[in-house]
Amino acid sequence: MSARPSTLPVTHIRPGARAMSFTLDEVWHARELLYFLVWRDIKVRYKQTALGIAWSVLQPFLTMVVFTIFFGRLAKLPSDGVPYPLFSLAALVPWTYFATAASNGASSLVGNQHLIAKVYFPRILVPLAAVLMPAVDLAVSFGMLVVLMAWYHVVPTAAIAALPLYVGLGILAAFAVTLWTSALSVRYRDARYVLPFVIQIWLFISPVAYPASMVPERWRLLYALNPMATVVEGFRSSLLGTPGPGSMAAIGVAVVAAALVAGAAYFRSVEGSIVDLA
Repeated sequence: MSARPSTLPVTHIRPGARAMSFTLDEVWHARELLYFLVWRDIKVRYKQTALGIAWSVLQPFLTMVVFTIFFGRLAKLPSDGVPYPLFSLAALVPWTYFATAASNGASSLVGNQHLIAKVYFPRILVPLAAVLMPAVDLAVSFGMLVVLMAWYHVVPTAAIAALPLYVGLGILAAFAVTLWTSALSVRYRDARYVLPFVIQIWLFISPVAYPASMVPERWRLLYALNPMATVVEGFRSSLLGTPGPGSMAAIGVAVVAAALVAGAAYFRSVEGSIVDLA
């Protein structure tokens, strides 16, 4: 008697024709993998370090000390009526997060080549994990900022309700930059070496050591194209009651949105060759 033919279903796999190589639905279903990627990066970051997570406090604190000496005491830059150490630290907390996330994200695809080559998953999870991991440092350094606010007897006003919006904008700005730099680093390894220099310049064209009110009126529109100007001014105003970003906020949001859309499109164009080029 001859064996009966198999009745198992046959699945045909064909390349998709959609515009994007990943969807929000795929990212959502892979959220558990995203959690493990973030947790792995956190453990690797502080593994075999003597101070561990204390580095997330030391970096903005020591930078605040340097800024206070040179910009607050010697240059006597204005600080919108609040003590300069508090003024600078309130800007350094979101800026340090952004700089760390952008730096880590630039090499995220190249650094995870071994994982990408083994199994399929939405590749965008790799730069996304690199952006979310420094949020732990952001939370810890924010605690130091709260302590300094208590030291100077500064009490937040109702404007603190807008703080999560500026934090979210900072995370999206870091993700937009990471989409570009991670994809560029796959094709051009120079991108990882250029980025630290760009971040240094970016620090001084953002209102970290000085208030945005010092920028001449004729340059305000051009200055508003820097989304970190909105993030820093908004973060500081939400906590300290200093002047907010005003009309810069709408421009900053528009720039981040455009950078995200364009970055996702460019990431998609590189995604298919990541394994070969990384």
